[in-house]
Amino acid sequence: MSKYIKQYKEYLSQLLDEVEKTQSDQIIQAAKIIVEAVANDKSIYIFGASHAGIIAEEAFYRTGGFALINPIFGSSLMLNTRPVTFTSLMERMEGYGKELLHTKPVQEGDVILLHSVSGRNSVAIDMAMEAKEVGMTVISITNLNYSKQVTSRHSSGKRLFECSDVVIDNRGVIGDSSIKVEGFDQKIGPSSTVTGAFIIHSIVLSVVDLMLEKGMTPPIFKSANLDGGDQYNQAILTKYKERIHYM
Repeated sequence: MSKYIKQYKEYLSQLLDEVEKTQSDQIIQAAKIIVEAVANDKSIYIFGASHAGIIAEEAFYRTGGFALINPIFGSSLMLNTRPVTFTSLMERMEGYGKELLHTKPVQEGDVILLHSVSGRNSVAIDMAMEAKEVGMTVISITNLNYSKQVTSRHSSGKRLFECSDVVIDNRGVIGDSSIKVEGFDQKIGPSSTVTGAFIIHSIVLSVVDLMLEKGMTPPIFKSANLDGGDQYNQAILTKYKERIHYM
């Protein structure tokens, strides 16, 4: 049985190597866009539906996290929705992404990171298209090979990568699940959450590096479980209250 654990670990390690080797330029490009937006007093947003939304949760209000990343959550797209199958219906509903975007005070010059593995569902495509209409920059994290093999569920016929200014490829297999267990047809071991977390934190690392080069102080949260952490974090929340929209 342990052979599958080893196989999965080796696959993820190889995949992370691929992302680092092939997507570093795109990650740095995304970081440069974010730093420029921060320097211009603009806001940063992140969105994903259902399991893709786990990366939006991972990106905000956490130790080592960039304080200015604002998540966009739609309650009907979260995994605590009952029945959870309703999330699949909602992410395919055209028009919802546009309305969801405008629950935040988005404006020209802002940046949005969108995570969708297949890139085919309407909610992320709508959000990307509306963001560009507003004058925002759209950075997507998606699986290009997967997305190019499926049709769009949006009336425009576009997939997320076709609506984005910067595309970061998570390099997983079509369908996301990666490991075949003998005697069972369905593959197991999805990779997009692991690579998505690696990508988003790599963007933040690059943002911090670039900000320090420019003499800027990066607003990075400390653990609230360290002595002095609450006070440190509150100072950040107070300083940037005009660009933090999740409080």
